Amino acid sequence: MIWGKGLSFGAVRAARGGYPIYTAEQPGVGNKTIGLKNCRNVILRDFSILKGGHFGMLLTGVDNITIDNLKIDTDRDGMDIDCCKNVRVSNTMVNSPWDDAICPKSSFALGYAKATENVTITNCYVTGGYELGTVLDGTFKKRPSGGTGRIKCGTESNGGFLNITISNCLFEACGGLALESVDGALLEDIAVTNVTMRDITNCPVFLRLGARLRGPADTTKVGTLRRVLISNVTCNHTAASYGSTLTGIPGFAIEDVKLSNVFVQHAGGAGPDSPSIPVPENEKMYPNPGMFGPTPSHGFFLRHMKNLEMSHVEIRPENPDARPAFFLDDVQRADFFAITAPSAPPAFAMNNSADVRVRLSRAAADLTVA
Repeated sequence: MIWGKGLSFGAVRAARGGYPIYTAEQPGVGNKTIGLKNCRNVILRDFSILKGGHFGMLLTGVDNITIDNLKIDTDRDGMDIDCCKNVRVSNTMVNSPWDDAICPKSSFALGYAKATENVTITNCYVTGGYELGTVLDGTFKKRPSGGTGRIKCGTESNGGFLNITISNCLFEACGGLALESVDGALLEDIAVTNVTMRDITNCPVFLRLGARLRGPADTTKVGTLRRVLISNVTCNHTAASYGSTLTGIPGFAIEDVKLSNVFVQHAGGAGPDSPSIPVPENEKMYPNPGMFGPTPSHGFFLRHMKNLEMSHVEIRPENPDARPAFFLDDVQRADFFAITAPSAPPAFAMNNSADVRVRLSRAAADLTVA
């Protein structure tokens, strides 16, 4: 529902016949508040959405679109940007406790694969931490635990994600940033900068190249995830179970990733058996940080990667953690420069990795693995 003057939150609930305000599927309630398909030259500006159904906005095949100064307080996804080109999202606030806040996708909804490309997301606030409706009415009633509420490219990922920037955004009491290619998409040329996160419910950064391959069986092949730059990120009080997870699958590596000026403070506290936790590949599974279970590292779990660079990255657990800060598995050519993390236990654990260098770091002495 688009929120208008003189309509109280309680009146909206009463008008819905008493159905629970958090249930997306209700008799007589549409599945989406705004749905646009195959449109051009669209401006959506200066309005609010309360309880938008499965999609506050579902934009499919919409090119040349500006989204500015919206407030969305909703049951499921705040906005899905699917197979769209030349997209500008700015100055927007989304509270979506049970699903994603801002979610570029690239599905087969048009009947063919089309990339979502040339997208900027800037000056936005995303959260899942508040009771539905309380962001719009200004009471900001916190939920007992945070929600989803994140920025995510995926899960539907057939056509690709190309040329995307995410900048000057705030994440609070929600999932972290997720970039996912599991249905054959080319996910390339992504820049993320100036992001602050607080009370993250899973991990700050999740990059996944997988092989779910939902699409035409004769043409859908494993895609790519490469040329991703992430810089100037601060994350305070994230969950302890999952380190940031960047993982491809055997034979298909994530390539050319650079992270710089990143600070992560997490709860810590994992016990002595944690470093030996096995991590399944789950190549065909729906991508989500919890898909692997707890990670054997508390900072970054890195697997099936090529050409990785991390500089000026600090990992600071609030409580002692028995896991290494970094776990590398099948990582080929990686540079770690000016890394700060606990050195006991050893900050780096490696398996089947080569051409790895650590330099000028407080986490470990200079190290070269040929």
